[in-house]
Amino acid sequence: MKAEDAKRQFLEYIEIERGRAVKTVENYDRYLTRYFAQMKIKNVSDITEQNIREFRIWLNRQGGAQRAGNIGSGTMKRRTQNYYMIALRAFLKFLRKREIECISPERIELAKLPERQIDMITPAELTRLLSAPKEAMNKEPDENKKLSYLRDRAILELLFSTGLRVSELCALNSDIDLTRDELSVRGKGEKVRVVFISPTAKETVREYLKARKDMEEALFVDGRQNKLHRIIPRDIQRHLKKYVALAGITSVVTPHTLRHAFATDLLSNGADIRSVQQLLGHASINTTQIYTHITDSHLRDIHKRFHNKNRG
Repeated sequence: MKAEDAKRQFLEYIEIERGRAVKTVENYDRYLTRYFAQMKIKNVSDITEQNIREFRIWLNRQGGAQRAGNIGSGTMKRRTQNYYMIALRAFLKFLRKREIECISPERIELAKLPERQIDMITPAELTRLLSAPKEAMNKEPDENKKLSYLRDRAILELLFSTGLRVSELCALNSDIDLTRDELSVRGKGEKVRVVFISPTAKETVREYLKARKDMEEALFVDGRQNKLHRIIPRDIQRHLKKYVALAGITSVVTPHTLRHAFATDLLSNGADIRSVQQLLGHASINTTQIYTHITDSHLRDIHKRFHNKNRG
């Protein structure tokens, strides 16, 4: 079977039958196209363990070349290399399901990754960050500029209250029902989940919407060249950077840091890992477990109580 024909069928399958996001489909298309081109794959039968291994070696030597323009300088990140292998493995599983002869997808092993690092801020830093937009607004003499502070305060409170991904927050519309404590959002893979809004977050959103004079559909809007548009993650990161500085925080803080803060706050106060997984919209419990070593206060207490008691 022609590799391009098989790829087209596979991409249609994951989009329609598996419900994968359009962005995921585009990424899989790019990964497979690159493999086909580099290894000169014309037919499905051309896929072998040998050329997959050669492709991995080639990938490993690409990172520095893209950044510096010097062939062979540096390496592509292992996590990125794994994305290619995940796409190829999914493609082979699809072929097997359709009873098209190919190598076993189990023959592709992913590279081991170092433990994921989480950008964290302390509770005191979080408090200062959430307060920064209001404090900045109180010092702003221009009434016309105060709307942006109301918006940014609502964004920060909503991110911390719900644990939303920044892309999910950007997709919200202004018809949000603030009479309820819960909100349905469509996350990765078009999966719908329920998140919960704190009274503080609801009040900040309500105050922001009350001050708005436009008729835009989006819940959060930003202005560029005197024209409003739905806010995008890059806008939020740009505004957040300002408040991080105002709050005197020196560590790296991104919108995702507030999602981390949401998860660790729940776990630190006794929430179970499965519930947090559902609230975050993680497909796998393994993704949620990156937080457990940070919030395991029980082990910390054991260490304090029993370690090194014989030394004066």
